Amino acid sequence: MMTDAWAGTLKGRPALGAVAERSRTTSMRDVEMFSAMTGDMDPLHYDAALADRSPFGGLIVRGGVTSGLLNAAVAEDLPGPGTACLGVEWRFVKAVLVGETITARVEITAVRDDKPICTLATSVRNGRGEVCLTGTAVTCAVPLRCT
Repeated sequence: MMTDAWAGTLKGRPALGAVAERSRTTSMRDVEMFSAMTGDMDPLHYDAALADRSPFGGLIVRGGVTSGLLNAAVAEDLPGPGTACLGVEWRFVKAVLVGETITARVEITAVRDDKPICTLATSVRNGRGEVCLTGTAVTCAVPLRCT
């Protein structure tokens, strides 16, 4: 007898095609907090004069800030709490400027029956609708026991 691999996960089996989005306006605080955590002090994130002359045309946030919004969408929204990424394949196709509003989007493209594993299409767009990050993620929803 086969048991439901998704039993015990907080949100249960997600539906194929389910979508979640999460938005955030980036700030210098994001840049500073990421630097404090990683030690990355690249001048493209701090030197406005240099960044203005760069191909980006201004200060940019790190890719980790951009992709971090996808991590939150996966862990909080879809598939939801208790979900861990097993692997990601992302391409950063457009820089995100400090002060831009970005929207992360995840969509369930495959759900395994034998294990609580999903494949998701992932993207982050800026306020003009331009793709900044695109790719896929494979996730596993860990059964959680909440008492």
